[in-house]
Amino acid sequence: MKFLSLPFFFIILTSGTKQLSYKHEIHMKNFSEDSTEIVGILNNAYFKGIYSGDINLLGTVYYPGTLLFGDAAGKPYFKTLAQYLDGVKNRQSPKDSGKPFKGEIISIEIIQSIAVAKVRVKMYDFNYFELLSFHKLDGKWVIVNKMIADVEQ
Repeated sequence: MKFLSLPFFFIILTSGTKQLSYKHEIHMKNFSEDSTEIVGILNNAYFKGIYSGDINLLGTVYYPGTLLFGDAAGKPYFKTLAQYLDGVKNRQSPKDSGKPFKGEIISIEIIQSIAVAKVRVKMYDFNYFELLSFHKLDGKWVIVNKMIADVEQ
């Protein structure tokens, strides 16, 4: 009886594997497209907007209700998107400060319509590690939450 069940088990296992492979291929295609889109958002809008102080450009990457949490210079940090953009608008941009600026993508994790990007932003005298939560809404990836930690360089 064990000899009869082994081939049956093998057929079930391999048919499921083909189905999983197909789903995996679709997921990998979507992952590649989605990760490319998120990388583009980070490099072409997020980092550039921070560097130049362009709140219109920055506004394109955020969901209107985004909240920002963390610590900066050892102090708790909490802002609404409006407060954050107002702060960016009213400060000297890293570009105009003449101090070094670097935005770096460390990793991107994507699960269906949600994603988290871990990035590093060095500006002024800050060395921020950031976790940016993305959600794909109406076919577009937007930041829905930003968490930052200023760490020693």
